[in-house]
Amino acid sequence: MNDTNDITSNINDINVLDSRRAMTAVLDAPVEARADLVRAMWRPMAGMFRYFPGEVDLADMDRQSMSFAWDGDTADAAYTERVRGAVDLLGDHHAWERARDALRRGVRSLREADPGATVPDLTVLLGVGDPDNPHFMDVVQGLVAFGGISGYIQIHLWPTPTVLDRLEAIVVHELHHNVRYSPGGVVWDPATVTLGEQLVAEGLADVFATELYGARGFTHFVDPSACSDEVLRRVTDAADTTGMENFTAWIHGDASARVFGVEPVGVPTGAGYAVGARLVRAYLGTTGTTAAAGVRTPAAEIIRVARESLGL
Repeated sequence: MNDTNDITSNINDINVLDSRRAMTAVLDAPVEARADLVRAMWRPMAGMFRYFPGEVDLADMDRQSMSFAWDGDTADAAYTERVRGAVDLLGDHHAWERARDALRRGVRSLREADPGATVPDLTVLLGVGDPDNPHFMDVVQGLVAFGGISGYIQIHLWPTPTVLDRLEAIVVHELHHNVRYSPGGVVWDPATVTLGEQLVAEGLADVFATELYGARGFTHFVDPSACSDEVLRRVTDAADTTGMENFTAWIHGDASARVFGVEPVGVPTGAGYAVGARLVRAYLGTTGTTAAAGVRTPAAEIIRVARESLGL
């Protein structure tokens, strides 16, 4: 869709996939037919996996995204109806239209703040997660999202009141990541990327969401203890850590580390989001700029200024 009367016309398309129809088709189908329907739902997102070695099975990608279970014994009639109710609730709350509107607003803000930033064509998959997954429901409180591959945003959620209230903020958080890692922005090199880069990226994305949507912008599953000065120092001291396998523990916290088989590092859930937001706010307070304008600012610069401002 092209909006010729506003700044979002700088991109070719914002394509929020009709995953409501696709998920309903999966739920209506016999179990043996569901895998192919899931693959069809994900097919427009295939480019998100362009850096994976070899060909990926899109049904497996869906399983790994904490999506609702659609095969095996779990996908019984009662479970299917719970998921169908969640899909319908998202529809009742106009989730797909709200996501599209939020992306338009977010694109406008980023283009105005940094006209040189690349805003790619966007393909967005909004799906329902697995209500029987304790990590998904209890630790990250109904939200798994990824926007780090230019042109693609994937969000799986459970429509709790908090998630429904934060939907626009969730979407623009991922949009900020998407623009940051698009051509001409920050290069995420798996061999050299530091924890500091992800800290800053999460902080910028959350603060950007607050610039558009107020307090709803802050990631909701962050444990309050993650905002302490002790956690700030501990995580910031690890900012030069490399090796992406180490990031889950520092960014998402010990509970997530245990689920994904990573050594815990002694920080609460959402520590990296809380620390990243504090670093970014310190930087913005010192420089007088915005998270939108900082979409391509190097993490090292933000951390350097924030350290001085916070006395770290």
